[in-house]
Amino acid sequence: MKKLLLSWSSGKDSAWALHRLRQQGDYEIAGLLTTLNAAFDRVAMHSTRRALLEAQAAAAGLPLTIVPLPWPCSNEQYEAAMSAVCAEAVANGIEAIAFGDLFLEGIRQYRIDKLRGTGLQPVFPVWGPPEATRSLAEEMIAGGLRARLVCVDPKKFPGCDPAKFAGRDFDAALLRDLPPTVDPCGENGEFHTAVYAGPMFREPIPVESGEIVQRDGFIFADLRVASTHPSPVCV
Repeated sequence: MKKLLLSWSSGKDSAWALHRLRQQGDYEIAGLLTTLNAAFDRVAMHSTRRALLEAQAAAAGLPLTIVPLPWPCSNEQYEAAMSAVCAEAVANGIEAIAFGDLFLEGIRQYRIDKLRGTGLQPVFPVWGPPEATRSLAEEMIAGGLRARLVCVDPKKFPGCDPAKFAGRDFDAALLRDLPPTVDPCGENGEFHTAVYAGPMFREPIPVESGEIVQRDGFIFADLRVASTHPSPVCV
């Protein structure tokens, strides 16, 4: 089987992509790949703490490759860092990178374009039509995935209080409460999540909620690991 890295955002979509990949069994999953805001030691946008990120990798039983990015980070700096990571991956026998993208064609095409000629095949395990995201969200929840909304974009929640969604669990009650203009999976940037349990993990990660703050036009709900977990092998 081809060896594959999974682009890991710490959220539900990449977690479900891992679950799908394991179900399909077409690839050997060699590890998780995550970019980290070096200034804050957190996953960009999701704002997931490094400790929780590492606990996720340990629970998934996979090595974690962290790519530190400066802050602020230009597109040129990002692409240079990713190009170096791709070259190293190919040198280590990796043949594919999987992404948790759902339906945004522009993002998918960007991935394809940037991997062209690198020797790495782009893989999209959870890709589907926009109208399928509600059923996908319901599939995740019914399948045992547990995640919490850690970032909310107020601009995507017109006519309601977006703060009431920050810090909530991604569950059936949340799906019922989301405004009709909000994608059930938040694929248009409405919200981002951090996963703490699911079939892709050996065991749930005990988490506790931290403060909720508004910064840079977004509402962030901090999420912390509540107890010590084994650390993954970081490379």
